Amino acid sequence: MRNNKNSVVQGGTPRREFLKKSAGLAGGAALAGQLTPARAAHAAGDDALKIALIGCGGRGTGAAVQALQAMDGKANVKLVAMADAFPDCVDKSLERIRARCADKARVDVPEERKFSGFGGCEQAIRADVDVVLLCTPPGFRPRQFEAAVRAGKHVFMEKPVAVDAPGVRKVLAANEEAKKKGLAVCVGLNCRHEDRFRKSIGLVRDGAIGRVDLLRCYCNNAGVWVRERKPDQTEMEYQMRNWYYFNWLCGDHIVEQHVHAIDLANWLRGDHPVRANGMGGRQVRKGKDHGEIYDHHAVEFEYADGSRLFSFCRHMPGCWNHFGAYAQGTKGFAEAGSLVSVEGEAPRKFERGPDGHQVEHDDLFAALRAGEPLNEGDYGATSTMTAILGRLATYSGQVVAWDEAVGSQIDLSPKEYAWDADPPVLPDENGFYACAVPGVTKAT
Repeated sequence: MRNNKNSVVQGGTPRREFLKKSAGLAGGAALAGQLTPARAAHAAGDDALKIALIGCGGRGTGAAVQALQAMDGKANVKLVAMADAFPDCVDKSLERIRARCADKARVDVPEERKFSGFGGCEQAIRADVDVVLLCTPPGFRPRQFEAAVRAGKHVFMEKPVAVDAPGVRKVLAANEEAKKKGLAVCVGLNCRHEDRFRKSIGLVRDGAIGRVDLLRCYCNNAGVWVRERKPDQTEMEYQMRNWYYFNWLCGDHIVEQHVHAIDLANWLRGDHPVRANGMGGRQVRKGKDHGEIYDHHAVEFEYADGSRLFSFCRHMPGCWNHFGAYAQGTKGFAEAGSLVSVEGEAPRKFERGPDGHQVEHDDLFAALRAGEPLNEGDYGATSTMTAILGRLATYSGQVVAWDEAVGSQIDLSPKEYAWDADPPVLPDENGFYACAVPGVTKAT
């Protein structure tokens, strides 16, 4: 077992074996012969690091602002290109970024470097940039990450990194190429960059609370926005505007949002689960604009040493809201990021510090400036796959093994990326979308 407290050490399927197998399944040779020298990070402070924002929603806008103010502005970052499926999103995002950026000279995005449509991502990647920020819906992440690595760009990509097992395998394969090229890869699991999580989880990993037999994690809240269908929209445009409710785009909220808490649990455990079972469904979020995803999931994950993680996520208004991850050990108890309580000792408490959304960009650009690019792709893919494993268990009602899930050939992506093409799921004659039925839906 590795002793790096900020990495996920694989158990059951050994880490190196999992990464090797997964990358192989993805067809890692797809990038072979296309390697280009990595664009060198600017070590001298006089040269601006040029970035492209791909995905111009709220999170993308925030990520661009955080990149621009990284290291309190000392990172010397300039935004020079932007891309989104929808041109109006590019314009709105650019306006908000300019309003929030103190140094307007750092925002230099003329009309010719605004890109839209399904090909906009590749155009932005091909622009004269050093770093790309991948903030589109996660269904696009694997192919965009692969394109960025092929072009030799450093990458910040939001979580999760995929919505299905083929996507995870593609990310792992591309990440191996990123390592060969010396490219930085930062994943938006922002808790990993906060001192309170690093210190508290570090104590657990060092054995402060003894052997950890039980973990719990929660991501319960009222839910997110809904974007209603407009009369002139094609089905593809409607689903992409209302992307949170379609699995090919978001992976369900257990993957899109709960991945944060699951990642904390994996980090506490230093491992990934070997199997999962669970239950979930749609109780309050059942309208036509709610697509196909569930509004609650409860999953029991089992790790290779027999320890268990009980994982809960819910999108329901008027209920108990909570985010957190907890570990019960033979000598004490820990709440990740808050306290570590050891029997016979005063509890050690941890105060909230700088927001991890900002610190992850500080860390990324500090590493680039130092010529020491970090790479978070493996644990980003592992925690994403853990969340997908949970979804497969709740949707199917079956016990699903890790290796079975990782090897799944079920690809949620559309056959064609075009505005007049059919997305993978379509509404019935009444405008409703079919959802998974436990006992009927196949796991893999």
